[in-house]
Amino acid sequence: MNQLTELGVPDEIQNFFNCNELRFYYGDDIEEFSNDFHLIPATRNLWMAGEGVGRDVIITSSAIEAISFLTCNKHRFPDFKSLTLVAVGNLPHTEQGIYIKKLYPKRQFTLAFGNDLYGRLADIKIAAGLANKPVRLLYSDAVIRVTFEGLTYEFEYARLSLNAFKKAFGLRTGISTVKPKIHNTFLDQLKNHGKL
Repeated sequence: MNQLTELGVPDEIQNFFNCNELRFYYGDDIEEFSNDFHLIPATRNLWMAGEGVGRDVIITSSAIEAISFLTCNKHRFPDFKSLTLVAVGNLPHTEQGIYIKKLYPKRQFTLAFGNDLYGRLADIKIAAGLANKPVRLLYSDAVIRVTFEGLTYEFEYARLSLNAFKKAFGLRTGISTVKPKIHNTFLDQLKNHGKL
């Protein structure tokens, strides 16, 4: 039994992602997954799955997270073969969002990053890129300073979210976010509770 089957990933999803080996290529960078480790590259390149013709583009931090997301949310996408899934790696860049928007114009974007601060910062970085606008995030003692469109606001860590960012800067994106119900990531959700 392979590792994805052990996690509860159905064969049809494994086939969709062509999961013969758990190595995923982001240009010259590689994501690797096993029971013992998960290596996600910090890259400006992307990993992509799907034919790129569907209406929905799901953006995650890693290929394994994309596989886990689709396993947990299969009921929401009865024709998942028309989905495009994109992973940005361990350190999202605004330029990745800009490129994704150019590659997939007039699509519905869903951000599926984790529930932690990193996931919320990734939401903001990629959403700004999809809007073709740079954003700067600076950490200080108890706040994160966000500079966007010539304005700067400070947010407490616990209060920063894509929604708070959009409200503060008056940004409308049409981008949705999906977070795991209980755990930090969809992979953690699969490991601990199945498809919840």
